[in-house]
Amino acid sequence: MGVELRVKRGMPSSHHGGSERVRDLATELAELARSLQRETDSDAIIAGFVHAAIDLIPGVDEGSVSIVLGRRNIGSRGASGDLPARIDALQMETGEGPCLEAAYEHTTIRVPDMAHETRWPLFAQRATQAGARGMLSIQLWVEGDDLGALNLYSYRAGAFTDESENIGLLVASHASVAFAEAEKNRQLREAVNSRDVIGQAKGILMERHKITGEQAFIVLSMASQRNHLKLWKVADHLISSGELPGTKTARRGGTSDQPVQR
Repeated sequence: MGVELRVKRGMPSSHHGGSERVRDLATELAELARSLQRETDSDAIIAGFVHAAIDLIPGVDEGSVSIVLGRRNIGSRGASGDLPARIDALQMETGEGPCLEAAYEHTTIRVPDMAHETRWPLFAQRATQAGARGMLSIQLWVEGDDLGALNLYSYRAGAFTDESENIGLLVASHASVAFAEAEKNRQLREAVNSRDVIGQAKGILMERHKITGEQAFIVLSMASQRNHLKLWKVADHLISSGELPGTKTARRGGTSDQPVQR
């Protein structure tokens, strides 16, 4: 189930009375929070709050989320169209840009006009050529060495204002809480699934080699270290193929995975 929001596209304050605009925004943010809380899938949450950012924040034409794993591997998720996907790829290729600075430096970065941006010369030149004139990047979360930033794009220069930045921070705060909760649930599910997979693999080794559960676990651990794979991946490979990774059938009726001696 995706996150769906029925909100008006964000407009500058001059289009509304001040108090009316504040009431509308509060209602829309409350609806965003409820929608995100109902969703359990992190990909759906990212797509949902990128869509909400485009609707709610003045000046935004496109959006995406950049995720940096281990402060090295950069990935793009929830891109609303071709432009953010291209710009996110440029930041990965050049190793520079507003989303990386926002993620690493725990801050918000606004680019009024990419054509006159001097902080990231190579990225700015190529981003301008791709069609991104304005950009707003807001840090979403920091979890150990994993970072995230919300990237917002405009086709025209000068589209982002102080209001854009303030509303962007509000949207990002709601999104960060929902995403963190979804990630915790995902990690919990993965942990449970991994435990079940490892248990099945131990059972296979125990039956095949008539060894104890502890000995079967040692066999899996040794295969994990030898092949530089996570333990659950070794177990999954054994379940699906009948062999440990890196082994071949040594002789008819047997395999080369050796049991731990009693």
